[in-house]
Amino acid sequence: MNLVLNTPGLYLAKRGECFLIQHSDDKDREISAKKVEQIMITTHAAISTDAIELALDNNIDIVFLRGTGKPLGRVWHSKLGSITTIRRKQLFLQDKPLGLQLVKEWISEKIEMQEAHLSKLSMNRRDERREAIKEAVSKLKDFREKVLNVDKDAKIDDVRGTLLGYEGSAGRLYFKMLGELIPSQYKFEGRSKNPALDPFNCMLNYSYGILYSSVEKACIIAGLDPYIGIMHTDNYNKQALVFDLVEIYRVYMDEIVFRMFSTKKIQDTFFDKVETAYYLNKEGKKALITEYDEELKKKMKYRGRNIEFANIIQFDCHNIANRILIEG
Repeated sequence: MNLVLNTPGLYLAKRGECFLIQHSDDKDREISAKKVEQIMITTHAAISTDAIELALDNNIDIVFLRGTGKPLGRVWHSKLGSITTIRRKQLFLQDKPLGLQLVKEWISEKIEMQEAHLSKLSMNRRDERREAIKEAVSKLKDFREKVLNVDKDAKIDDVRGTLLGYEGSAGRLYFKMLGELIPSQYKFEGRSKNPALDPFNCMLNYSYGILYSSVEKACIIAGLDPYIGIMHTDNYNKQALVFDLVEIYRVYMDEIVFRMFSTKKIQDTFFDKVETAYYLNKEGKKALITEYDEELKKKMKYRGRNIEFANIIQFDCHNIANRILIEG
């Protein structure tokens, strides 16, 4: 489970082998460290050094999130996730065929998942929107084919713009359809990042922030360096590999958020509006994180095996690390 601290004034301490959550307005709660995979702190809270030590001893990372959901920082043990050979080989992936192959796989997989999401949404519709969805899915397939057909011997630097163009065009088409399929009171024109211009994008932005943290953690455990990317260029303090990999999993968050809107789990009180911008408040964050935590427990068929959603990213990162060791 993820332990989320999103109430101002909370204090996280240690009692035996349990985390102790204290607040002046509520009774104390104890949670066994064995049940916790990650601690997420989203607001003004305090944590004792004993609680930090308990987390590190149990391989639990502590993540501090900004108001947008993006990680601000984390407390993590100092051990490397694997041998340093992986990191050495990562440095040269931009100039090797494996680097381009991985990028093409990641982008095409993202587009394929967008196709699958739209196709799933079309099954419950019998109006003209069903035909519009089929047309959009067909165009997405075309973009995916173009990605896969990019010259395998090209250098990343020479085809980066082309790949980003295909990915961006597919994304605009995909979100245009989502904006038309969502309940009418929440319709939107397309993606708007921080600040979001509508409730859907507001909740989606926060969900992506949570996702960044999960991908970074999986990279570290697998022995991948989150700062050495392939598609995304290096920059100071930029987790380029996280930005590369997160694209594969965005659609999972899209599905969670879209489902919340379409099943009437969203309330106007989840959002604070400042002029034209929407911000997710404490109530909205709690609703989203609760839904996300429930999704983590679900098992699904993935790459030929039954696996919990919570373990998919880790499974992929270990596979990528192994490919880099063997083929890189």
